[in-house]
Amino acid sequence: MSQLLELFLGVMTSLGGFVDIGELVFAVGAGAHFGYLMLWVVVLGTAGIILFGEMSGRMAAVIKKPTFTIVRDRYGFVRGLVLLVASNFVNVLTCAAEIGGLAVILQILFPANVRIALLVAAALLLVSTWLLKFKWIERVYGLLGLMLLVYAVAAWKLQPDWSAVAHGLLPHAPEEGMPGWKMYGYYTVGLFSSILMPYEIYFYSSGGIEDGWTPKDLTINKVTSGVGFTLGGMLTCALIGVGAMLYMPNHIVPERLSSTVLGASIPLGTWGFRFALGGIFFAVGGAAVETALSAGYNMAQFFDFKWGKRMKPTEVPLFTACWVIAVIIGLLISLSGMNPVDIVEYSVLFAVVVLPFSYYAVLRLADDRGVMGEHVNSPVVRVLGWVYLVLISIAALAAIPLMVATHMGQG
Repeated sequence: MSQLLELFLGVMTSLGGFVDIGELVFAVGAGAHFGYLMLWVVVLGTAGIILFGEMSGRMAAVIKKPTFTIVRDRYGFVRGLVLLVASNFVNVLTCAAEIGGLAVILQILFPANVRIALLVAAALLLVSTWLLKFKWIERVYGLLGLMLLVYAVAAWKLQPDWSAVAHGLLPHAPEEGMPGWKMYGYYTVGLFSSILMPYEIYFYSSGGIEDGWTPKDLTINKVTSGVGFTLGGMLTCALIGVGAMLYMPNHIVPERLSSTVLGASIPLGTWGFRFALGGIFFAVGGAAVETALSAGYNMAQFFDFKWGKRMKPTEVPLFTACWVIAVIIGLLISLSGMNPVDIVEYSVLFAVVVLPFSYYAVLRLADDRGVMGEHVNSPVVRVLGWVYLVLISIAALAAIPLMVATHMGQG
């Protein structure tokens, strides 16, 4: 019974924690620009995060090595240090976007000066991360983030065109009246990257070690990554559907997070509005905690000092200092006055540049029979891993040129 409960909670927290501000921005924006034509990107990205999430969790259970210990071992100190700096830059930038998103929700709930809202958001993150153990961080933010399922209800209520949905599950060229290929490419790379954000595997593999996984927990790992991320992908598809049915016909592209809330409130009324606010608050808050902790995990694992939320913050002072500093720097970036949507677009597109290097290290170790033994990648997983690594590398090469060519999605 306890293992069934662990499976259920694992799946639910994966679902509740899947959608962050990156998916909210790019999924709704993709629907507003291209209708259902980006659904195939969600399918492709979700399969990729399942694949690499399962690998990183399996390695955590079998050899007790999280991602940045693997990075240091595979790349050596100097090249690994470059990747550490780049990855934590993306983590902090993403954390800044999430703090800004939390402040937007707080301003809707309790009208206040934006700086006060940002300070309150950062304080909430610091206090909750300091006080809560790892499992409770997962459960509080993950399970309460399930309120985002209101967008699935809203999409159903808006009565989607199922033939158009099916059409969007395969790649198609932009249609007449839609933006051209540059914007199509920008949203393809942005949505793909937002689903495969590197902090997800950093946090996931570290979480497996925090939870004390062993080879006996490989079933939990498969179900958590497979079912949880699949359901999260379906929720992202619902967000695209809301953008396609609500915003596209009215020629509106949400440029602020507050506009996204209307996607649930228009078809569902007051209760849809409240659930959307709650879901966004906890999903974005959970992502902020994950990115901050990931910065701490990465530093501790690379430099081999004591880490973990299973211990009191004072017992792991360097790890604690790293994630606290990540939140503070994220707050300072948010206080600069940048729109959280702009920050998240920078973070997502810079993240895709880092992705190939992090995922390559994971794939190589998971393919190593001398290290993994009987739990090495199967031939099918190995082939799929290399196919995805090629796709991720193509997206990484295209990200910055597309960002410049489209002026960050402005056309």
